[in-house]
Amino acid sequence: MTLSDNGLIQGTDGKMRCWWCGDNPLYMDYHDYEWGKPVTDDRLLFEKICLEGFQAGLSWLTILKKRENFRDTFHGFDYKKIMNFNEKDVERLLQNKGIIRHRGKIEATLNNAHCIDTLIEREGSFYEHIKQFKPSLRKTVEIPALTESSIALSKDLKQRGFKFVGPTTLYAFMQAMGLVNDHVQGCDFICCD
Repeated sequence: MTLSDNGLIQGTDGKMRCWWCGDNPLYMDYHDYEWGKPVTDDRLLFEKICLEGFQAGLSWLTILKKRENFRDTFHGFDYKKIMNFNEKDVERLLQNKGIIRHRGKIEATLNNAHCIDTLIEREGSFYEHIKQFKPSLRKTVEIPALTESSIALSKDLKQRGFKFVGPTTLYAFMQAMGLVNDHVQGCDFICCD
């Protein structure tokens, strides 16, 4: 694979993709069919925000390799079920080699299940709440690590009690759930806003 001047690579299938997915099949599949595609389902959004939190300080490939284990362990990220987890469950999860065994991230997932439930109860939809933080289109081609919008969303969710929702994590979440579309111009998998 060769990196073009405009940040694209051409896969063995002849398709042009954003540089970051390389030739790893997990990354390519994620890039082609998930990243930047609009997601409005609150359970799927909860999964994405939790996985982005688990990814903090690690590679996204690590999360993709463990994603099915995460889904099994956290009951498909059904926040209503996760709300019933307790300290005994945290200790059990810390022994689970199929996920990231980080106490703070596990406890944040349990905490955030309660927070999203409260937010949805009050406002009707997690998606409807976060879509108000959609940033305006950027004028540069460089992809930032965070934006004013991700800083504002981070502050909002932290005030609501969410954990592991820093502005960099939330910008990655915004990319993952299609609130922003950072596919490089010319990518065969660019998504419409």
